[in-house]
Amino acid sequence: QVQLVESGGGLVQPGGSLRLSCAASGNKISIVTMGWYRQAPGKQRELVATISIVGSTNYADSVKGRFTIARDNAKNTVYLQMNSLKPEDTAVYYCRWGVAFWGQGTQVTVSS
Repeated sequence: QVQLVESGGGLVQPGGSLRLSCAASGNKISIVTMGWYRQAPGKQRELVATISIVGSTNYADSVKGRFTIARDNAKNTVYLQMNSLKPEDTAVYYCRWGVAFWGQGTQVTVSS
């Protein structure tokens, strides 16, 4: 069993930045692809970014150039740096360990 705890969400103005963290326990993040997903009200959950075991990254077109995913295997933590935030980035952001485990989510609201 893997437990994932996301943090770092909040309310930010358009153009602002946030850094989300996902701390894992119960197993190592270094052995799987880690991902960030988001779900806006009334919409399906969608992929935001992933990072592979070897550090290869993949991003949704809507966040390319603005978001950066990173992992710190020593801290067993994955991060999502979000810059130039837009109102359409408003959603609950979830961390995923491999394909098996999800965190509880953290709310990100972009509004003036």
